[in-house]
Formats: sequence, structure tokens, C-alpha cells
Amino acid sequence: MKRDTPSRRAILLGLATAPLAACAAVSSANAPAASGRGPFATRGMAAYSPNGPLRQMEFQRRALGPKDVAIRLHYCGVCHSDIHTVRGDWGPIQYPQIVGHELAGEVVAVGASASRFRVGARVGVGTMVDSCRHCSECQAGHENYCLNGNTQAYASKDRDGSITQGGYSTFVVVDEDFVLSIPDAIDLAAAGPLLCAGITVYSPLRRWGVSPGKRIAIVGMGGLGHLAVKLAKAMGAEVTVFTTSPDKTDDAKRFGATNVVVNKDGADFSAFKHAFDFALDTVPYRHDLNRFVPLLKRDATYCRVGVGKIVDTVDVGQMNLVLYRNAIAGSNTGGIRETQEMVDFCAQSGIRPEIQKIPMTGIDDAWSKVVEKKARYRFAIDLRSP
Repeated sequence: MKRDTPSRRAILLGLATAPLAACAAVSSANAPAASGRGPFATRGMAAYSPNGPLRQMEFQRRALGPKDVAIRLHYCGVCHSDIHTVRGDWGPIQYPQIVGHELAGEVVAVGASASRFRVGARVGVGTMVDSCRHCSECQAGHENYCLNGNTQAYASKDRDGSITQGGYSTFVVVDEDFVLSIPDAIDLAAAGPLLCAGITVYSPLRRWGVSPGKRIAIVGMGGLGHLAVKLAKAMGAEVTVFTTSPDKTDDAKRFGATNVVVNKDGADFSAFKHAFDFALDTVPYRHDLNRFVPLLKRDATYCRVGVGKIVDTVDVGQMNLVLYRNAIAGSNTGGIRETQEMVDFCAQSGIRPEIQKIPMTGIDDAWSKVVEKKARYRFAIDLRSP
């Protein structure tokens, strides 16, 4: 590891050189456009260790580049990925680190060459803030699969060499190509979770042709799973939910499930043997897939989108796959075009995540509830609150 010099530390952590009072100027939608192009003073809730409480951090967002958009954030969703990242489940990170990749807010300034958004536009930012733009995947609109590695909204090396800080903060500056338009029909508090949880389940549902007449299994019904139920139903499928939480049965049916099966030891799945055209597994914990693969029709796919600790492995009996020519797959969010398609689909179909608003000081408690499976179903941080 390189020696942590004062100058390098300032670059990596983005520490503020402007006083916190400047944050008040940012709170006015017209202030940044009138007073200059940044850097923009910002405050956020940062992790300083894998397990300690989050603490406030004052820092700066970069000055506007030609195609940048400056966004005053109103809300940020809480994703289990945030917790995994901070706790080192996906590898070591540098602290302090602000996480959050379900951002929603209002444009307050635009770069000289930016043309997609105007001041006052309702926008969001998801898991990515940049990519190489020139590889075959980026050219095809799949920036999430960038062959040279995309830049994530947090804990990722940005183009200037600094480490990206996420959306548990009051302000962000992002290249306009990675900013999403939020339709007026969607409340900003509900918009953020669509940009991670929503696209994470929407992309595989579209990829594997979920449509009217299809029978679909959704395994797990947390932040991702509850949106998967709503989306699959809106696509015309018959949905069966498998959940370890009996108290979610009524919710699952309210979201559109035809059947709900409580997944516990000894549960009888025989009524669904070779019943499903597709199964989407949203569970981020290690669990037995051999119980579910026999529920697939011939040539059907079992797709996983829930990721827990990277050290965990999943075993699947070879015979289960061979007998009915089944496949195990994975899916990783979606590209910018597909994400905008998903947002528009949700606006048109009346699909919204189930959210609980919390203040910035309530994040630690929310994280505990996520880990304990008590979230119902996505927390949205009100970034305008203390």
C-alpha cells in the first residue's frame, strides 16, 4: 500500500477546504449556477471502520466539468450492498467511505457542454457514474458490463484518481451520461430504490422473456424481491413467492403474487415440480438451491441476483441440472438505457417500492433492521433532514 501522505489523503477522501457554511449556499437550487461551477461543499454520513457507527463528514464534490451535472440530493435508498461494502464482505475498502447508490434529487447546475438536463430537472443516479465508453459492452449500452471496469457510485477509483463517495450525502456531481430522468409521476423518495433494486430485478426479467402466460418464481422478498413481484406481475406473469418470513404472505399477495410458499425446513414444494418458466433468486445469503432447481420446466433458467459475502459458495447437484436441461445464471444491474426504460415502465405501470423514510441520523438503526430482515421493504434517507 502506498504511503498515506497528507496530500494523497486529501485527494482520496475529498476533504472540504471550504467552510460548512457553504453547504447552505448549495441548498438553494439557483445558488450554484449563480455563484460558480464549484467545487461544491457537501456533507455526508461516512463509515470510518467496518463496524463502527456512521459519522458526519464534510467534503467537496468536484467542480463542474464540461458534461457534468450538479445535483442537490433529496433522498438516497439504503441497499444491503452498502452494508456489505462497508463491512468488507466484498473486499477491503478505504475509510472514511460514504456509500449509497440509489440517489434522487434536483439539478442545480450544468456544465458548459451538458445538454440533457436543465436546472430544476428531477433526476437520479444509480450504481454507476462512469465507464470506459469505448469497449464493445459500453458501445452496446451495457456499461454495467464494461470490459475495462466501470466506475461505481462509491468505493471506486474515479477518473481523477480519487475514491468515489456515494449518496448518503447532500450533493453530487456526475457526468450527464450517467444521470437518469425521473418522471413527475414518481415521487423522489421512491425513485432511488428503482435505480439499484429495481433495475437489478427488471433486467433479468426482461432478459429471460417474462411475459403474459409465463409462470415465475421469486425467491426471497426483501428490497429486491418485493419489486421483482410487482414488476413480474406488471409484465403479465403468474408469480409465486418463496419466502422465509411468514408475515410477508399478505404483502406478497398485495404486490401481485398468486401463490406464496413459506420456505422452511421440511416445506413441501411438490405442487410446483417443473412448474416455472423462470426463477429469480434475490436472497443475499447462502442457501440450498437444490430445493428450487427441480421446480423449473425443461430449459428454464434459475437466475441469481442476490449477493452476500464473496467467500460464500453455492453448490448445485449436477443431476438436478442435467435431467431437465436447466441452467444457473446471474445478472448484474443494467445499463443506463435499460435503467431509464425501467424507470419509465414503473411510471407507466404505477410500480413503486415500499419505502420507509428515515433521517440521516437513522442510518445505523436502518442497517440493523436490514440485516435482521425487518426492513419493509426499502429505507429512503431524507437527506434534507438532520
